[in-house]
Amino acid sequence: MGLFIHVHLIAAIAWIGGSIFMFVLGITLRDKEKQRQVYPHIGPIFGYFELVALGTLLLSGIVMIVNDGLYHMLLTNSDNIIVQTLRKKLFIVAIIVVATIIHFYIAFRTNGKERTKMQNIISRGSSLLIFFLNLFVLHYAIVIRSML
Repeated sequence: MGLFIHVHLIAAIAWIGGSIFMFVLGITLRDKEKQRQVYPHIGPIFGYFELVALGTLLLSGIVMIVNDGLYHMLLTNSDNIIVQTLRKKLFIVAIIVVATIIHFYIAFRTNGKERTKMQNIISRGSSLLIFFLNLFVLHYAIVIRSML
C-alpha cells in the first residue's frame, strides 16, 4: 500500500470521528443555553478541521483512483464489481459534499446568531444525512479495499 491510502485513512478517521463526536454532542447537549455557549466556539474550529479532512479525502481518493487504474474504467460501461462498488461510493460521496456545502453555508452564516426554524431543520437534517452516509461510504471503502 502506498502513502495515499494512509493519508486517506487518517483523513477518514478525522472526518468520520468528527462526525460521530458532533452527533453525540448534539444528542447529549439538550440545554439550549449550553448549546448557545458551546457551538459558537466549537463550530468554526470543527468546521475548518473538517474541511481540511474532506479536502484531503477527496484529493487522496482521486489520486488512488488514478494510481489504481480505475479512472478510465469509471468512464466506461464496465461491469467490474470493483468499478460498480466505487461508483456507488462516489455517488454517496457526491451527496455528502453537497450536504456539507449546504450545512457549512448555514453554519458559518448563522454562527453566533439565532437561526430560523428552516435553517435549523436544513442544518440538522444535512448534518444527520452526512453522519449516516459516512457509514455507507465506510462500508464501500472496506469492500473496495478488500477486493484490490
